[in-house]
Amino acid sequence: MAEKKSYESWLMSDEFWEAVKDEIPLYERDSQREYKRKPGAGRKAPDYRPILGKILYVLRTGCQWKSIPQGSNAHRYFQLWQEAGFFEWIWAKGLKAYDELQGIDWEWLALDGCMTKAPLAQESVGKNPTDRGKKRDETQSFD
Repeated sequence: MAEKKSYESWLMSDEFWEAVKDEIPLYERDSQREYKRKPGAGRKAPDYRPILGKILYVLRTGCQWKSIPQGSNAHRYFQLWQEAGFFEWIWAKGLKAYDELQGIDWEWLALDGCMTKAPLAQESVGKNPTDRGKKRDETQSFD
């Protein structure tokens, strides 16, 4: 029995693949560039399903691109497809499908966020515990 790879648990469904496969941006030759080989020569296009699966694996797990099993050029395709708007298209299509299925109450949605240092936190949390035993002028100052 073949050992199950860690990314196989994140494989996309056949239904999802059928819905998005025709929208994957394909590589097109630059008409302004001169090529040594004729169109159709050279490497054949890869199977995009495993590449998309690996991209989704990274996006869902948060792992580093270089940690993808079996090595990959998935990051290059991610950049190309992101630039072409492919992932925004997937998001919009999924949002529309969810709206039709479940309904989105747009009135109650809000988007807000802010991540900054808390300069006044010194008052509520006290001195930095790693500063114990140091001379007064060596401790951290939040001025």
